[in-house]
Amino acid sequence: MSPRAPIELKVEYKRLNSFFADYTRNISKGGTFIRTDKPLPIGTEFRFVLQVPKLDAPLELRGKVQWIVRPSDEAASVDPGPGMGIGFVYDSEADRERVEAIVENLMVESLGPVLYKKLVTGR
Repeated sequence: MSPRAPIELKVEYKRLNSFFADYTRNISKGGTFIRTDKPLPIGTEFRFVLQVPKLDAPLELRGKVQWIVRPSDEAASVDPGPGMGIGFVYDSEADRERVEAIVENLMVESLGPVLYKKLVTGR
């Protein structure tokens, strides 16, 4: 499992003919957790957009629902709350490297360079 940084970013995605705007709870190089009372089914692949304050344009990503926490689940009463764990899906190695670099910068900004290094390297 990749180290995660606590971060809240607005995420927008479409389900059938409805648009949703929810928020991330945390992010790693491998994926994110989207807070929502209406998680998509496990295995669903979809495109979504993250609104990253320091980027000129929103970050467009493709992801796959890996796990969900429904509002009725006992786990929803604690962190991370209801929502869905998303694994990033990349179109190419260059796409993966680009997204990982952006996420790494977000994590460093969120945690600070010293804490980020400890989290990633264990030292």
